Amino acid sequence: MLNKQRILALLAASGLMLSGPIAAAQDPNDAVDFQSWNNVTAIGKFDALGITNPKLANFRWWMEGQGRFGDDGTRFSQAIIRPGIGYQINRTTSIWAGYAWAPTTTPFANHAFDEHRMWQQALWSDRYKIGPFNPTFALRSRIEERWVDNWKGQDTAYRFRQLARVLIPLPQAPAFGLVLANEIFVHLNPADWGPRSGFDQNRAFAGVAYTVNKNARAEIGYMNQTLNRINNSQNLMDHILSANLFLNF
Repeated sequence: MLNKQRILALLAASGLMLSGPIAAAQDPNDAVDFQSWNNVTAIGKFDALGITNPKLANFRWWMEGQGRFGDDGTRFSQAIIRPGIGYQINRTTSIWAGYAWAPTTTPFANHAFDEHRMWQQALWSDRYKIGPFNPTFALRSRIEERWVDNWKGQDTAYRFRQLARVLIPLPQAPAFGLVLANEIFVHLNPADWGPRSGFDQNRAFAGVAYTVNKNARAEIGYMNQTLNRINNSQNLMDHILSANLFLNF
């Protein structure tokens, strides 16, 4: 079992993924961009932190950090820090709630702002045997309540996100696998700081995974994002190099 210091050290080391160069901004009205997204997500039981209360046996913690770089991968565009607490209902299903802080700038929006979110989600995952393959399917349904600083508007925007993904280990090399995923985002109400009801964005991902050990899995691949930008009449098409590290304790 990992102690608290080792977990924090792993997260700190993984956080190096979030650093990147800064350069002059591109035209915010450009409709296509290449981006680099880097993510570290750690999920664990509380006894992995040295908290050994039997009442917490089914509870889980979530800590996530992201760095996103636009303008051909040269300019910081968004960061996300997302902690949360969850409850494992059964082997396949858990429910979660938490907070996220997301400082955002071009090309994601024409004006820089700090976004705050409360979020709730249901997460389902299970493995099946299909011929020679043993894929793991996952569904995540998330609701977000979003508001911003550095903006005239004060409304709370509600957004629904639905993710579907599959991880397919290779029969001849089970540490390696193929990952396919799609997530759609829908605004549930208009807000005076920009969001309109309806479609917000879609993210489609295809990549490869490598299971380092029982505690760590790395994924890298291509993501295509169609983004309905705030206060901009033209959608943004992003071609994204996405690198992810998932830690499970």
